[in-house]
Amino acid sequence: MRGLRILQGLVLVCILLIPVLIIMFLRGFGNNEYDLPIFYQNGVENPFRECTFEDSTQHYIPEFTFVNQDGENVGRKDMEGKITIVDFFFTSCPSICPVMSKEMERVNDMFREEPRVQIMSISIDPEYDTPEILQEYAQKHNATSDKWQFLSGPVDETYQLARCGFILPALDGMGVPDDFVHSDKFVLVDELGRIRGYYSGTNREDVDLLMLETKVLLHGNK
Repeated sequence: MRGLRILQGLVLVCILLIPVLIIMFLRGFGNNEYDLPIFYQNGVENPFRECTFEDSTQHYIPEFTFVNQDGENVGRKDMEGKITIVDFFFTSCPSICPVMSKEMERVNDMFREEPRVQIMSISIDPEYDTPEILQEYAQKHNATSDKWQFLSGPVDETYQLARCGFILPALDGMGVPDDFVHSDKFVLVDELGRIRGYYSGTNREDVDLLMLETKVLLHGNK
């Protein structure tokens, strides 16, 4: 009989503790922080000395000015105060670019009504990808220049920007589509010009993560 009473007492204590545990859980959950990294806070490794970096300092996207699909100058100054998602591609790409552009369409649709988010797709074949060609490509992917800009610039500056600005591999194919080399990564850049993430533009789950972490920058922790 005594054992039964002890058991009943323990059950009652557990029942009374449930609301307390729930409240403690919710409070703890509410204080959780999503840890979004800041890349290259202590500089960028530069073993081949092909780039000029300031040693042991935060890396920022450098200055550049290219031309978009409307023939307008667009560059680093247009990234200030906005979250920018960047990729490198070319319109005649026979392999990964079509997949990347379709995935970027999803990103474009997600943030179409969010003025603080923009997309820049930079051509690594600027001699072919004129503003007219880029305009056709933009229309094909339902892009408008106020949200998703397709850019082309001088060849040397383009490859310098890819390698030393966004820290991505890129190799000029000299006009032969199969010989161009570029990354499939989408790069998330914050309002200050710092890189906050790399995501495979050919992987749907990775692009979903990009969209989530873009929302974190918009509404959560910086």
